[in-house]
Order: sequence, then structure tokens, then C-alpha cells
Amino acid sequence: MLTEDEARGLVLRELTWPARAINLDLAISRVEPVSFGWVFYWCARQDIGRPAGQRPSLGGNGPFLVDRENERLIRTATSKLVPQQIADYERRLRREAHARNVAAKHAVQQ
Repeated sequence: MLTEDEARGLVLRELTWPARAINLDLAISRVEPVSFGWVFYWCARQDIGRPAGQRPSLGGNGPFLVDRENERLIRTATSKLVPQQIADYERRLRREAHARNVAAKHAVQQ
């Protein structure tokens, strides 16, 4: 099971390559706890605290979902609202749990 600091480390490692490719210092700008772990929002470090209305240095930087239980790091799309992507992932977790339960029940019956 991941701690928030360990999850932060996963995200920062994931940002290493894009930071080099675009020659910007990338940083985590906000962390939001959710039922399964955290949502890590990120941007160019120079954009942290930028006044509303100013154009950011970087676009297309969808946040990461990090699952504390199975240590998944999921890159989200910018074309879909974050709350919808969180709900989609929560549904996925429920489907996976159901499939495990069915498989376990089937194994016991054999």
C-alpha cells in the first residue's frame, strides 16, 4: 500500500522524461485525495500561482490518478472532466473486485 509521499515519487518520476523533452521544470501543483488514493495535478513550475486568465506555459497536462492499494499510476485525458475519470476508475475497481469474487467462488465450488 502506497503512502502519499510514495505516490508523489511515482508521479515525479513519470514527469522526468516529458520535462527533459520540453525543456520545462515540471512540478506537482495540487494533490486531491479520493476514495482509492490521490489525484496529482501538475504543470510547469513557473505556472504555479499564475493569475487566472494568464496563458499557461504548458497545455495538455492531464492529472495522474494514483491507486494506493495496487500502486497503479493512471494518466488521465484532458478531453474528459476529471470527476468523470475518477468515477470511471472507481467503476473499474468495482468490476475487478466482482470478477475476483466470482473467480474465488467458482474455485471453491470446483
